[in-house]
Amino acid sequence: MRLRHASFLTLLLFGLCALVSLSWYTAFSGSRGDVVDVYQREFLALRDRLHSAEQENLRRSKELNLVLDEIKKAIAEKQALKDLNKTWASLSEETRLKLWNVSSSKTVLQLPSILHHLPHLQHPESLQPAVLVGQGRTGVSMVLGVPSVKREVHLYLPDTLTSLMSELSPAEREDCVIVVLVAEADQQYASSVAENLRSLFPAEIQSGLLEVVSPSSHFYPDFSKLRESFGDPKERVRWRTKQNLDYSFLMMYAQSKGTYYVQLEDDIVARPNYFTTMKNFALQQPSEEWMILEFSQLGFIGKMFKSVDLPMIVEFMLMFYKDKPIDWLLDHIMWVKVCNPEKDAKHCDRQKANLRIRFKPSLFQHVGVHSSLAGKIQKLKDKDFGKQNLHKGHINPAAELSSSLKTYQHFTLEKAYQGEDFFWAFTPVSGDFIRMRFFTPVRVERFFFRSGNIEHPGDKLFNTTVEVLPFDVTCSPNAEKEALTDGKEKSPKYHRTEDGFYRIGLYSWFHNGVCEGEVEPSFGPLEAIRLTVITDSPVWVILSEVGLLCAVHFTAVAVPMSAVAALACRGMALPLNTAANNQLLRYR
Repeated sequence: MRLRHASFLTLLLFGLCALVSLSWYTAFSGSRGDVVDVYQREFLALRDRLHSAEQENLRRSKELNLVLDEIKKAIAEKQALKDLNKTWASLSEETRLKLWNVSSSKTVLQLPSILHHLPHLQHPESLQPAVLVGQGRTGVSMVLGVPSVKREVHLYLPDTLTSLMSELSPAEREDCVIVVLVAEADQQYASSVAENLRSLFPAEIQSGLLEVVSPSSHFYPDFSKLRESFGDPKERVRWRTKQNLDYSFLMMYAQSKGTYYVQLEDDIVARPNYFTTMKNFALQQPSEEWMILEFSQLGFIGKMFKSVDLPMIVEFMLMFYKDKPIDWLLDHIMWVKVCNPEKDAKHCDRQKANLRIRFKPSLFQHVGVHSSLAGKIQKLKDKDFGKQNLHKGHINPAAELSSSLKTYQHFTLEKAYQGEDFFWAFTPVSGDFIRMRFFTPVRVERFFFRSGNIEHPGDKLFNTTVEVLPFDVTCSPNAEKEALTDGKEKSPKYHRTEDGFYRIGLYSWFHNGVCEGEVEPSFGPLEAIRLTVITDSPVWVILSEVGLLCAVHFTAVAVPMSAVAALACRGMALPLNTAANNQLLRYR
């Protein structure tokens, strides 16, 4: 019985163990299956992500290759463009125009270009000045444009610039730019003119008043292909065609510099106060509708334009530069603006009069005789300019006048010194002089001498110096002498002549026919002033202005008879009251 119970318990225990083992195995097997499923799912997700990354990498790689191809293409196009420009520059103008028309898109409209009329301007240097001298001044009221070309006989440009600048006040000089266009394709000649003007007018160039510019040779077309028109010979057609291009270049250069632009020529003279007169006349116009203000009736001299109108005028000129001269083209512009084709010519003239307004009297006179057109003599004069003074007078101290120059007719030195007329003499040679010996020693503060005049601007003093003779109160070696008597010890910077005159520095030389400067106070009262010609001159000479600014404060001081005797021993004229009361008028 006990054995039977023991077997039963053993069997029961074995069954329980088996059941527990089976349960544990079943549980373990189920847990292991869940982990595998998790890892499997994660692996699949990782595989999907790697696949997506690979696809994204391929896409980015394609994009980078496309960008690289574009960069290579741009570099190749840039190099091809450089090669094309070189090839294009070597083509003829006719071939360029044909290629331009053929290559133009048939589906996209293109605005007309000035290059259709001037295809040669596609050269990269065509609009770059070949010569440019100046400070680039801008923001002024007025720009004066002076075109100049090589003339066979006489160059009027320096005289014209002297006239224009000498009539400007200091304030006007700050409100103006004078632009000289050397309209020659020969760069060597243009550079030589610029250097000559730099030497003649260094202060004006340094201050910004004067600028010199010259176009590139590529700015001009082939003039040999021009057709004759209006019965003009080919040379005249070339001359007027080039003139239109010169005006256009000058206007393009000047348009951004000032409010108004005034067209001038290189062979003119100006009236005094011309700048302010023109400026006030423009500002006083009741309407802004005007296009041209005329300050001379001749040609293209003294024509004022608003700078804002210059682009339109230049564009019109460049379209028809080969067809008609400038004055006709300007008239056509005004006709297009205001004339009604259904009205008569008188109505048209009245309408154009509102655009083209004349000022009288004329402010500029034409003085050139030899035209810029080779072989042409042109004695044009503006009747509205009136008769200009050929001299200018000043109140000068009384003096004994003498000269080694031979006077022409009645144009004496005395009349010039007294302001009654100008002094005109035959050709000076080295050593000739003009001397002013004062009756009473005077303290001269400033001097001004002008040679030449409007009618004879070339009759100037060249290489001529101003010399002063200080007053020495006594001939005695023991007496007190004035300052600067001994040039070697007291004033080595001044050259002293054998007869005691001092050549007073660089500013005592005539510069383009004019000499002005100051006399240092240390010289004291002067006994005489002398103009001395250093080298032979090629022309006659006119002295049109003599101005000596002297100190105005006098005092009468007692002078001993020994001093009077000393004056006599120097051969100097004495004041009228010296013998009467033993006094000599002297400066403080």
